[in-house]
Formats: sequence, C-alpha cells, structure tokens
Amino acid sequence: MEQVAEDCFAQILSFASPQEACSLCVVSRMVQSMADSDTVWEKFLPLDYGEIVSRIVAPSMPCSSKKDLFVTLCTPQLIDHGNKTFWIEKRTGKICYQLSARELSIAWGNCPLYWSWKPVQGSRFKEAAELRTICWLEMNGSISTGMLSPKTLYSAYLKVKIADRAYGLDSLPSQVLVEVGHYKSHGSVYIRPSHSHSRRNGESAASSGPEKEEWLEIELGSFYTGLDKEVVKMGLKEVKGVHLKGGLIVDGIEIRPKKVEAESTNGPPFVYRRPIKA
Repeated sequence: MEQVAEDCFAQILSFASPQEACSLCVVSRMVQSMADSDTVWEKFLPLDYGEIVSRIVAPSMPCSSKKDLFVTLCTPQLIDHGNKTFWIEKRTGKICYQLSARELSIAWGNCPLYWSWKPVQGSRFKEAAELRTICWLEMNGSISTGMLSPKTLYSAYLKVKIADRAYGLDSLPSQVLVEVGHYKSHGSVYIRPSHSHSRRNGESAASSGPEKEEWLEIELGSFYTGLDKEVVKMGLKEVKGVHLKGGLIVDGIEIRPKKVEAESTNGPPFVYRRPIKA
C-alpha cells in the first residue's frame, strides 16, 4: 500500500466510504497520511460544498483540512437565513436536509386564529408552527433532487410534537404523499399522541416511549434520486373531516437516505401507515 502513488490511492478510496477511509488509518503512518489527505476527503464532500459552506448562517471555526470540513458538515448546519439545515451522513457521505416549518406551505399558516409561531424546545430552528384549531389540515414542501446525493434512496419525514391539549388529530387518517416526476407514493397515517395505544381498523398505533419532549416522525414516503434534476413534492393533509383539530406542533420535513432494515413488529412510532392501492 505504501508503494502506491497518492493520486492513485485517492482514486482507489473514491470507491470506498468515509468510514472505510478512517479504518485504513490504522494500517501504518504512511497510509494514514495518504488516507487523511485533502485529495481523498474532497471526494467525500458534495461537489458544490463551497457553495453550501457560503450559505451557512454561523460558520464554524476555519477547517484546516478537507477531512476537518467533512467532520464539521456531519453536524447539522443552519443555512439559507436559518430556514433549512444541511448535513452529511458520517458513514456514507450522503447529503441530508431539513426544511423548517417556515419553508413549508401550510394552509392558513399565517393566520393567527389557526396557527401560532413560537420557539419550541429541541427544534433546530428559531420557531415552529403550532396548530391552534382548524378543520382543513394541509402542509406541503418541496426540494430539488439536484440538492441531494444522486442514485440514492431517500425518505421524507414530517417532524412533529403532539401537545397535551391535542384533539381531533386521529379522528380520521391523514393522507401522506411523495411525488417526483411520474413517480407517486401515497398512503395514510393516524396521528397519535406518544402515550396512545388505541386501536383502529384492527391495528395498533405503537407508543414512541414516555419521553414527550422528543420530536416524532411521520414518514411521508420514499423516492430515488436519478441523475436528472426533478422537484420532489412532499405533504400531509386531512381535509375530508369537518371536525376541528388542534395541538399539532410542526418542526419541518427532514429528507435523509433511507435505511433498509427490518421494521419492528409494532411498525413506525405513534402512527399507523396504511398504503393506498392504486
């Protein structure tokens, strides 16, 4: 390994992962020096990392190397005037984003009679949206696949909390969707408080645990990023019921690579997602 030219070694590592590059550092000091080089770690950074860094709201301390920059970007960074967060997966180098509630299109979101905006503990943003009361619940977000890692399976998650005063959220299922190009993923969820174990249609909505302060996730759907730039549309709505709903706190939509693994027998936390047949 020590006899391999640095540019050739960098090319070899470009087919590996950041985790594998770190593992090679224990081989020898020479290999460590080559594996830590800017030539290697620049290949793990997004192609437009310079433009992304320029959008960070509060830049961190200057990074002395591309590896230091990679490690810094593994921590969620506020960008675009604090309306989004950006980070990369430490293990794979894949790009992740979270759109704040302000980046979403929320029906009547600017009407104080229906929604209030305030700081919420644990949020990455300066404010989240809390539903006061409404009968038409609908919110949508979008992102370009060009902002994400190509040839990657992603999932979109709506991050929420359920206030103690919540009501009407699980009277009817909410519809969730992800659309990109000609691909459409539609489904339905029952939004449950984290302490709920109620049943509907013979299914149970599992509890996410006793900690009420944690953000809960509603999976909106999955999509695959090709090489073409397309707009991904994501959303949740419950507009069939005429009853009032309230107490839903919305932090935003998180888009991150989907981990393909066996799900628990209880399914996803606090919601039951039933696919809708075409």
